[in-house]
Amino acid sequence: MSGTTASSDAHRQETASSDARSFLAGLVGEGIGPSLTPPMHEREAHDLGRRLIYRTIDIHEQNLPPEAVGDLIRAAPHFGFDGLNITHPCKQLALQHLDVLSPEAQALGAVNTVVFDDGKAVGHNTDWSGFAGSLELGLASATRERVVLLGAGGAGSAVAHALLTTGTRELLIVDVKSGRAKGLAQRLAHHFPEARCRVLVPEEVGPGLESSHGLVNATPTGMAHHPGVPVPVEYLRPHLWVADIVYRPLRTELLREATHRGCVTLNGGLMAVLQAAEAFELITGLTPDRKRMQAHFTSLTGD
Repeated sequence: MSGTTASSDAHRQETASSDARSFLAGLVGEGIGPSLTPPMHEREAHDLGRRLIYRTIDIHEQNLPPEAVGDLIRAAPHFGFDGLNITHPCKQLALQHLDVLSPEAQALGAVNTVVFDDGKAVGHNTDWSGFAGSLELGLASATRERVVLLGAGGAGSAVAHALLTTGTRELLIVDVKSGRAKGLAQRLAHHFPEARCRVLVPEEVGPGLESSHGLVNATPTGMAHHPGVPVPVEYLRPHLWVADIVYRPLRTELLREATHRGCVTLNGGLMAVLQAAEAFELITGLTPDRKRMQAHFTSLTGD
């Protein structure tokens, strides 16, 4: 270790130890053991000379139903939590247990970040801006006018909002729960009256992709605990770009199949970093270094 690096580390440690303000954050969801959110938050706080402890609260491991998210939100500030990240399958269920919603969370009908501020639980959504940023950086030249979206849950709502904000004019929504897909299409029509949003049944996905520019997977399929490909692989044609918001693993089965068939692809890594950076800032009030967080994410994934 160089003298400069050692001096810098010592300074950060001295600053952290002398600063009385530390942070406690947590992640609520199912199958979150492989999540990289905890180390990303803790490392960035350390690099800023502050102390942050990040805990995971896996509802499956605790034998809790998704609806228990309300109890967890109410209990968290009593245990000293400054904020929580919320993930599958609790992003929409959390809404009714919050005191205040940001305009984005209100519009999306889903939250992924809860900040405890002056006795109130305030809900935010950084998924949509994280995905929008990843599109602009990772698929800057790709045509996004007509896109098929798989999943109409909390993550799907965020992705839809990002797509329609960044140029998509026709969005085809597919979900195993048709009522949820219809509800999302109706909300989007209200907020984006100039766009066309319609629901596809599974049998219509193939023809829908034939005339679309892109496909986004916003379902859990492909995650470490939910392996598989969300659409028949024969639907993946070279004219499509394919994005997946899953990042553990970074190269999902969907992306591997799409690459094999000549599609341009976008993995969920950049979205994970960008949404985490924004959530970190909301919870701590500190300004993160996004490039540094990206480098740390890369070191964690080995990609």
